[in-house]
Amino acid sequence: MNPTDATRHMTFVAAVNNRQVLQGNLLASPCLQGGHGHQVVLQEKFSSASSAYNDAIDKSVNDLIVFCHQDIYLPEAWPAELERSLSGLASTDANWGVLGCYGETLDDHGRGYVYSSGRGVMGSPFDHPAAVQTLDEIVLILRKSSGLRFDPLLPHFHFYGTDICMAAAKRGMKSYAISAFCVHNTQQYLILPKEFYESCDYVKRAWRDWLPIQTTCVRLTKAGFPLRAKRLREVYLRHVRRKTTGGTRVESVHRLLEEVMAGAGPE
Repeated sequence: MNPTDATRHMTFVAAVNNRQVLQGNLLASPCLQGGHGHQVVLQEKFSSASSAYNDAIDKSVNDLIVFCHQDIYLPEAWPAELERSLSGLASTDANWGVLGCYGETLDDHGRGYVYSSGRGVMGSPFDHPAAVQTLDEIVLILRKSSGLRFDPLLPHFHFYGTDICMAAAKRGMKSYAISAFCVHNTQQYLILPKEFYESCDYVKRAWRDWLPIQTTCVRLTKAGFPLRAKRLREVYLRHVRRKTTGGTRVESVHRLLEEVMAGAGPE
């Protein structure tokens, strides 16, 4: 199919643990309304993102697979913005590995254009896909034909975006942040669960020869100083400020989008 054809069929995948959040956000996206023709794979009761997503890759009937958080909303222009990026990559890097809506370079320079609760609008529109070291898990896009798979031994639901980008890099494939605006209508937690750190430790061991690795939440290094600093900040938030959450998810994503576009999105 012509990469500029905005009607191409894709497979959308979400790991789901809250149907109400799913219905109010991802499934409320215009591209998933009516007779859209896309495949939607909802993965429930899996023990890890890797197992859920690898199973979805096997189920996918389309080459292009979009993995989304259940609390992501894709505005009307999103498919066309994705197609524009794919069209550009067709001539500059047809063997791309993973795409996403927000990522980090090794030098800690964020790339992308998203709204996230508690952070507001991150980035601004840009013309060409930007090469990054890792991508945030909110949206990950790959081709089934690439042969890329998530590490089946990676536990829980954290750092799988980092892992799949590193797996692509090991094959000589680049990852890119694309200018395809989306809304992450999330409940932001300032203090992370132990599962986050277990996943982090696993990725750090698995890719120790590739360190340092800059992710969207922490820098992974051999000495581990940034991770220790993050833990110390959580101790401060828990015991001194007694603050555990940041941004709050809202019920009406459509109203939120209107406020964001007007420059008044809630923080």
